[in-house]
Amino acid sequence: MPTDTSILTRGGPMMWVLLLMAVIVLVLFIERTFYLHRGQIKSTAFVDGIKNTLAKRRIVEALTLCEETPGPVAAVVKAALIHAHDDETRLRYAVQEAAVVELPALERRLGSIAAIAQIAPMVGLLGTVLGMASTFHAFMQGGQYATAQALSHGMWQALLATAGSLVLAIPAHLAYHFLQGRVRSLVRDIEWAGNEIMGYLLIDYRKDPVEPTAGPRVLSES
Repeated sequence: MPTDTSILTRGGPMMWVLLLMAVIVLVLFIERTFYLHRGQIKSTAFVDGIKNTLAKRRIVEALTLCEETPGPVAAVVKAALIHAHDDETRLRYAVQEAAVVELPALERRLGSIAAIAQIAPMVGLLGTVLGMASTFHAFMQGGQYATAQALSHGMWQALLATAGSLVLAIPAHLAYHFLQGRVRSLVRDIEWAGNEIMGYLLIDYRKDPVEPTAGPRVLSES
C-alpha cells in the first residue's frame, strides 16, 4: 500500500485541491461547533430565572443577567426587557427584530461547508478524467508494447481522485447536517423564549405590583 505522501502524489493535482478543501471543512466545522455550543443554553432555566427576577421588580438585574449570558436566546430576551413597558406591537416587533439579527450569525459559514460537500465529487470526477487521459496518452506512446507500469500511473490517478473526493464529500455532508440540526435547535429555543417572555411581560409583569405589607397600627385611645 502506498504511504500518505505517495497517495497525494499518485492522485494527481486534484488530490491537493481535495486536501485543501478538507482542511477548510475541518476548520469551519470546528469553529461552528464551538460557536453553536457556546450559544446553546438551558433556555427553560434561563427564562425561569428572568421571570423570578422580574417578579421582584428587578429589571436592571434581569438585563445584567442577559448581558452576561452568551447566545441568541439571551439577546432576544434582552430586547424584550428593554421594551418591557412598550405596547404589544412594539414589543413584538423588537423581539422579532432581535431574532432576525441573530439568525444569520447562526447559519454563517454553513453554506461553505455545503458547497464543498457538493463540489468535492466534481473535483474527484475531474481528477478521474485527467487520470484516464493520462492512461490513454501512455498507451498511445507505448503503442502495442505499452507496459502495465506505464498504464498504472493514470489508473492510480483516476481511482485515487475518485476515492479522495468521496472520502471528503461524505463527512462534509454529515458535518453540514449535524450543524444544521444544532441551528434548528437554537431557533426553536429562540422562538420559545421570545414567546414566553413576551407573554410574561404582557400579562404577569404589567399587573399592579403587590403592595408592601403595612406596618403595625397604633391604636389611638378613645
